[in-house]
Amino acid sequence: MNQPLLTPPSDLAVLSRTERYVAPGSAGGAAAERTPQPVPAAVKSSSFARFRSLLRLPSLILAVAVLATVVAWAIAPSIFTPYDAINGTLLDRLQPPSPAHPFGTDNLGRDTLARFIHGSQTTLLASGLAVVIALGTGALLGLLAGYLRGFVDEAIMRFMDVILAIPALLLSLTIITGLGFGTLNIAIAVGLASTAAFARIMRSQVLSVATAGYIEAAKLSGARWPSIIFRQVLPAAITPVLALAAIEFGAAVLAISALSFLGFGAPPPQPEWGALISEGRDYLQAAWWLTTLPGLVIVAVVLSTARISRWLQERGDRS
Repeated sequence: MNQPLLTPPSDLAVLSRTERYVAPGSAGGAAAERTPQPVPAAVKSSSFARFRSLLRLPSLILAVAVLATVVAWAIAPSIFTPYDAINGTLLDRLQPPSPAHPFGTDNLGRDTLARFIHGSQTTLLASGLAVVIALGTGALLGLLAGYLRGFVDEAIMRFMDVILAIPALLLSLTIITGLGFGTLNIAIAVGLASTAAFARIMRSQVLSVATAGYIEAAKLSGARWPSIIFRQVLPAAITPVLALAAIEFGAAVLAISALSFLGFGAPPPQPEWGALISEGRDYLQAAWWLTTLPGLVIVAVVLSTARISRWLQERGDRS
């Protein structure tokens, strides 16, 4: 009774990656082999599986490629073009698209693609700033309205209704009139005009999660309401807001380009996407490329942001 119930075999020896051992009690010490089984597909890396699923969405890959290219233009424009965006050669004025000038040249002999690439920095920075202003302001107001409710909810949402009742471009023009011209003021105006959409989406998401069990448990545990809002409610409600931010970035590009087209942006000769189209409209019959090609790139950027926004929304619905 003092012997152990289970004694490991002393003649067990691992000889290679293929498991080979001598079975205890086998005649003549016959060797038994056991080949490792392949790893099931279900336990492969989830990140690799997600990457393979993205490869099945060519439209999403194309949208990401377009935005990545435009962002690269804004970060390092001199890498993508050897031409100056301000100074040109009069002998090359109004040249049609060619291998040397893919987007042609303008009335002063400046390369249109070079001006568009350098102008992407100003336009994208202004669009990003507008989205950050709208997202930060609208999300904060929506959080407060959806969680506190009562008088706070009524006051905030009625003010958002007033903003929604005014066309966004008209409201932006009104704000610019008070702030003055310039790209920074355009970004602020477009951001404030887009606040209401973020506030309404955030409020609806907060209302749907505010009564969840873990929120009630946080309240009963004595947590303060700012901690509950920013640590519990916000992470659960942020996904649809981020999807809206993606599509609002495209809308901001359109709005800033439109205001720049009207002459409210950076003063010439600084390149901006809307200003480039405005400069080319006087030569539309003789040099169609001055407006058509930059306009097509703007359309591609807006459609790309809409595709990425739809993908983010689908991921949020699945989760």
